[in-house]
Amino acid sequence: MTAPLIVLPTLLPPEERPRVLVVDDEKFIRDILADFLGMEGYMVRTAEDGTGAVRELEKAKYDLVITDLKMPKMGGLDLLKEIARSYPDTLTIIMTGFGTVETAIDAMKRGAYDYVLKPFKVEEILRIAERGLEKQRLAAENLRLREALSLYKVSEAIASSLSLDEVVATLEANALEELRADLVLTWLDDGKGGFFERSVKCTSDYSSDEVLGQIDSKEVLRRLTESELILAQGPRAMALFEVQPRRGAHSLVIVPLKMHQRLLGFVAAVSVTPSKRFEEGQRKLLSITASRAAAAIANARLYEDLQATFQQTIQSLANTIDKMDRYTAGHSQRVARYAVQLAQWIGLDAVEVETVRQAALMHDIGKIGCVMNLNKPGKLTQDEYEVFKKHPGHGREILDPIRFLEPVIPGVHLHHERWDGRGYPLGLAGKNIPLIARIISVADTYDAMTSDRAYRRALPHEVTINEIERCSTLQFDPDLVGVFTENIENLREHLKETGVEIPE
Repeated sequence: MTAPLIVLPTLLPPEERPRVLVVDDEKFIRDILADFLGMEGYMVRTAEDGTGAVRELEKAKYDLVITDLKMPKMGGLDLLKEIARSYPDTLTIIMTGFGTVETAIDAMKRGAYDYVLKPFKVEEILRIAERGLEKQRLAAENLRLREALSLYKVSEAIASSLSLDEVVATLEANALEELRADLVLTWLDDGKGGFFERSVKCTSDYSSDEVLGQIDSKEVLRRLTESELILAQGPRAMALFEVQPRRGAHSLVIVPLKMHQRLLGFVAAVSVTPSKRFEEGQRKLLSITASRAAAAIANARLYEDLQATFQQTIQSLANTIDKMDRYTAGHSQRVARYAVQLAQWIGLDAVEVETVRQAALMHDIGKIGCVMNLNKPGKLTQDEYEVFKKHPGHGREILDPIRFLEPVIPGVHLHHERWDGRGYPLGLAGKNIPLIARIISVADTYDAMTSDRAYRRALPHEVTINEIERCSTLQFDPDLVGVFTENIENLREHLKETGVEIPE
């Protein structure tokens, strides 16, 4: 097996060379290590104690800290504790004398990468540094691969959904996990020139009654018009909140949700933990995810608009039927109510129940094509009845050109079929009749019999139920009749409680 390729610092451009901070109260040691590591291509800075090291760490990112164990003001163990808390990705090598080996080992247990005994050979420190930085490089590469896989998975999940709620939830969950954020806030445009907070998601460390903060959206939007990113730490992060998170905002990254240069909103990841500071790589990761989400959000909103248009179309068609005369007013709505309940009672899923509802609302749309008075007093003549029997076919013809209404057509076309095969228009029998049509048949009959008509008064509920049960296995699916009659009383009680008028 060949050894892994190690890229020497001297072969890297200055901005990519490892940064090393040497901390020791002896200037002689600081200078020797700085000169030697510098000649090997490392970017080196020095500090004379832990306090100076902390100031240096606040100015720039360091890959490695080589620190003495015993120093005035702040010793190596206290510095190690600060590095572990605020800069967990920085490696630490401890330098110590023979008499403090046990303390150095204890330091490794607390997070130090390795230790070296004084007096030392600089070549020894170099070998330890190279080994540690290579380990760090491999860990970073594994992290990038994991992020790439995560990005692919979240992109697939986002792209496959037409639900706005699912898209936003996936975006937020990914930001919490991959950025190790404490809070994620999503703002979307309201379609009227403004923006609103669509969702806030937090880690399980937050209780439901904690203040999650309020972004200063005007300031964020102003900043996003000037730049494609916001990456802020400490006081600058806190300044972007109108209401601070209860634990304060220590680090903040905000990226826009843009589609074809149109700003749809923004997503903000917040760290309220002092040791969690977002970096440029995390901002880029969130930005890539947000760009995928923006396209999905635009599609989801378009889908919602289409769904709204769809529902309005169905409602308009149902209203058209019910406006034909006063006796049919409300019939379509009531049939839809009973049909939906029956569909739920037999365990259909939400999509199937919605299709039943839509078909029930439009089941009589074909009556528009019947040029006659369908609600005249008295019975229809045979000729009039033959005209009436054509309304299911008219209904199919009316809906057939509307492609998105295709799933409801069987319910509209076949709701007058009978279980015994003596119905119309096709004379289907038993389970050859689509389930949606069998459901509507029961609901339609129940409402028709318990409602006033031009040729008769409404029948009592009990009489209607007895008649439906009598016609079970003849006109209706017996299983559906059993479920309907078993549950109808509970439905009637519920409707009474909610103030809905029901048949006596």
